[in-house]
Amino acid sequence: MAKKEQNSIITGLDIGTTKTCAVIGEVGEDNRIHIIGFGSKPSKGLRRGVVVNIDSTVRSILGAVQEAQDMAGVQVESVYAGIAGSHIKGFNSRGVVAVAGKDREVTEEDVKGVIEAASAINIPLDRQIIHVIPQEFIVDNQDGVKEPVGMSGVRLEAEVHIITGAVTSVQNIIKSVLKAGLDIEELVLEQLASSEATLEADEQELGTVLVNIGGGTTDLSIFINGSVAHTSVLSLGGDHFTNDISVGLRTPVAEAESIKCEYGCALANMISDGENIEVPSVGGRPPRQLSRQVLCEIIEPRAEEIFTLIDQDISNSGYKHLVAGGMVLTGGASVMEGLPELAEQIVGLPIRRGYPQNIGGLVDVVNSPLYTTAVGLVLYGAKKGWPAGAKRFRNNVGNGLLQRITKHMKSWVSSLAVF
Repeated sequence: MAKKEQNSIITGLDIGTTKTCAVIGEVGEDNRIHIIGFGSKPSKGLRRGVVVNIDSTVRSILGAVQEAQDMAGVQVESVYAGIAGSHIKGFNSRGVVAVAGKDREVTEEDVKGVIEAASAINIPLDRQIIHVIPQEFIVDNQDGVKEPVGMSGVRLEAEVHIITGAVTSVQNIIKSVLKAGLDIEELVLEQLASSEATLEADEQELGTVLVNIGGGTTDLSIFINGSVAHTSVLSLGGDHFTNDISVGLRTPVAEAESIKCEYGCALANMISDGENIEVPSVGGRPPRQLSRQVLCEIIEPRAEEIFTLIDQDISNSGYKHLVAGGMVLTGGASVMEGLPELAEQIVGLPIRRGYPQNIGGLVDVVNSPLYTTAVGLVLYGAKKGWPAGAKRFRNNVGNGLLQRITKHMKSWVSSLAVF
């Protein structure tokens, strides 16, 4: 395979409940990301975003990465890996430090110190910090500051959003990637990755809800004033539609998935009378002809449940009156016909589907809400090279712990070769 400059190649690895997706991007001369490789394999080793079978997860990672490598003609050595699941929890925190710089001028060390102060919190031993994301800085009671370096003041405060995950779930993701022969540049919350690929800067400033409907979970993030203000996870996703169809139509799960993808609709009144579909039976019985209306009447209650819970979560967060930018739907299940229309009726916000944007290269290959997380991981990796400011520290605490866990896992994996 061709050997390119590794610092110009970025790989995003989305390890999901239903699929594992690898996307390889190259930083062009115009500093734009060009997609040069793509691979996707079914995922059998996760449930609700959490690894339950490491060997199956490793096989899906190897398959997806190999496929992307073959397309790109490069050798992948490290990845930005996404993490999600029902174990993820987010909350806000605040830190305060005295400005120690010369002439009371805020320095990067002051910024780093105040973010560390904001993240110095007590969390249970079975949880760890994944991200510490600055929301705003306050210099001598002057709030709304995004870049405090260089400002004069005696007191520096930081409002941050902290995202934590279960230690065992994080370790199992890391272990799976390492056993696939890959290093991890960073673990990235999948909602953050998806936002890089789907949200414009003005949407994040104005206030927008990002909803990623995956196979096992629905991940929600609220962006206010350009930063994350709220994150949550619902233990409902696209697989629940599939299971409902399988039970309701008495058809195998694999067939129910195909029927959902091809004929599914979240609003029964959008279906014309007389539309029929063929439904395979179980036990060798012949297939049956059923009205598509029946299928949609099975899907609609589940969709209503999901968006009712989303609406409650947004209301409980206290930010609903601030999300003037509306809602963006992404993830595999969001492509279902009628889903945005149903969501608008329940949530009462303008809604659109989110597609990968601000990329070049194989745009047509990844131009789907299914691949926003993987593409977003590549964009996130490219953004890590951007200079200065709060972004440099947004995952500072999580990285140190990640490096220690990764080192431990590498030793563990190496020891397996002895047996």
